[in-house]
Amino acid sequence: MKILIVGGGGREHALAWKLAQSERVDKLFCAPGNAGIGLLAECVPLKAEDVDGICAFAEKEKIDLTVIGPEIPLSLGIVDALNDRGLRAFGPNRECARLEASKSFTKAFLARHGIPTAGYREFTDIHELKQSIGLFGYPMVIKADGLAAGKGVVIAEDETSAVAAIDQIMGDRIFGTAGDRIVVEEFLAGIEASVLCFVDGKTIVPMESAQDYKRIFDGDKGPNTGGMGAYSPSLIFHDELENQIRERILEPTIKGFQEDGLDFKGVLFIGLMITAEGPKVIEFNNRFGDPETQAVLPRMKTDLLEIMEAVLEERLSEQTIEWSEKKVVCVGMASGGYPGDYEKGKPISGLDAVDSDIIVFHSGTKFMNNESVSSLDDAVGNKSMETTENRGTCAIVTDGGRVLGVTALGYTHEEAREKAYRNVARISFEGAQYRKDIGQLNDQK
Repeated sequence: MKILIVGGGGREHALAWKLAQSERVDKLFCAPGNAGIGLLAECVPLKAEDVDGICAFAEKEKIDLTVIGPEIPLSLGIVDALNDRGLRAFGPNRECARLEASKSFTKAFLARHGIPTAGYREFTDIHELKQSIGLFGYPMVIKADGLAAGKGVVIAEDETSAVAAIDQIMGDRIFGTAGDRIVVEEFLAGIEASVLCFVDGKTIVPMESAQDYKRIFDGDKGPNTGGMGAYSPSLIFHDELENQIRERILEPTIKGFQEDGLDFKGVLFIGLMITAEGPKVIEFNNRFGDPETQAVLPRMKTDLLEIMEAVLEERLSEQTIEWSEKKVVCVGMASGGYPGDYEKGKPISGLDAVDSDIIVFHSGTKFMNNESVSSLDDAVGNKSMETTENRGTCAIVTDGGRVLGVTALGYTHEEAREKAYRNVARISFEGAQYRKDIGQLNDQK
């Protein structure tokens, strides 16, 4: 089979890594991909948002399955466009993609179907919003309604910081049209966790649990990022909590999809807060989480392609999914200045010095001078996770805010964490920053 993956981050690298293990996959493409993905797939110079270009490529190459990674092409209706051409695609259609593209749409869905979540109000007028400042007290959760690359949420500790956030999002429009509407929510105290679920329109099946780290600095300090690391499984999950999640959230969600005519097929990411009253939904996303995918897929023993086909063919209830008992810790390495301004093009060294059982998922990398790995005789057809920063003239440099996800497996969380950080220390690039507390479990976060 020919598979096309859309996207170019760590999530897409993890998907390519997992799909490359399937005996049924003959050829992998990725648009646009990155340097790490280039060792597993043929990278195509098409942006993920280029729906027409990707559809034309998939049709020309007779792609058997297109797997959509990021949220933006989903919100633009790429699945609908591919299906209209008679091509199979893994991901929700445009209508279902509103569950991530609009926070107000999701909050209304949750309220309508009695799914536990934080209290909220919506605002489209900045003056009305400022007059209601602190309506749920402080901390005050302020969310841009639309897509903001995982950075559209501000937790304001006081009125001054709340007003500043409102001015930036709705006044200065730092997230563009995503800030035309703001959702204000009550602050939920508890422990954050994530559940990724396969959904085929009739059945919802959770994957193994994971916990990610949104803030840039240790101890969950500083601004929100797209995610600085993750570990799996989450230690806060136990049988009683899993039963609560299934009964209060998963079952009402799939029932709600059916009642509302939402034919959701793909992956539903559920962001949770485990509160004193039980689990509550923070957000829905319509795709594999990033960086949670880098922590979850290494534990999946079942062929991912088989699962995706079961989803598309509405036979998920018949599919068995097996998981490794090993634990995973993924530590994100980011560019200096991220999530604010940062420089690109910094050479990365040490990728050839990591232990053989370490997986380095690339998020924001490219080959220096945009050289293609396919031009290097010793890298053609390489399906291993070996990544060498200097193959002839082909150096790998930074090309984004989040650069690498150094991922380790172990029989305990502590073993996986020690291995991950030992190998992080072997990799370097100018300005590199990373959290030192990923998978540090004494506070369960």
